[in-house]
Formats: sequence, structure tokens, C-alpha cells
Amino acid sequence: MHSYDTVTEALQDLAARGYSANFNLLPDCIECKEHSLIIHPEDFEIDEVYRFEGMNDPGDNEVLYAISSTDHKVKGVLLDAYGTYADAISEVMLDKLKFVR
Repeated sequence: MHSYDTVTEALQDLAARGYSANFNLLPDCIECKEHSLIIHPEDFEIDEVYRFEGMNDPGDNEVLYAISSTDHKVKGVLLDAYGTYADAISEVMLDKLKFVR
């Protein structure tokens, strides 16, 4: 597992390691608009997770997921807020992401 001081540093290293897709969190899946992909919880694995906490603003609390599709064709990142500003997601997605939420 790597250690990063900033989100930018983590994103750059993950991109260099092949995590090139940018995922968005939807209530019951993740999507990559650039590749027109929708991936459901049973079709992806979370390879690495990094938490970043803002020094002055709770709105800066973020979690970064390095994600691979189970068929190993797509690797990417999902950057999401946690805590007060976390998005509402389904029970299935909550279970998939639960160890950091």
C-alpha cells in the first residue's frame, strides 16, 4: 500500500500505474462517462483506498478508491466525499464501500 500526502499526488501515481478511468458514484453503480461504462458492484473490485482529511474545512474530507473491473479490462479511480457530505447510495453500494464510509 502506498502513502500520499495529497489527493493530487495519489491521482498522479495511480494514473502512472494504469488507473486511467475516472469513475462517478451513482446510487447503485459507478460510471465512467469518457468510456460510456456503467459498472455494478458485483463487477468491480476495490484495489486500494486512501482517505484525505481537510485541515480547516470538513468539506475537504475525501476518500479515493483505486478500482478494477472484475474482467480486468478497466482500471480507474473514484474520488468521493465522506462524512457529512457523502452522497446517498444504495444498500448494495454501501456494503461494497463500507470499510471506509
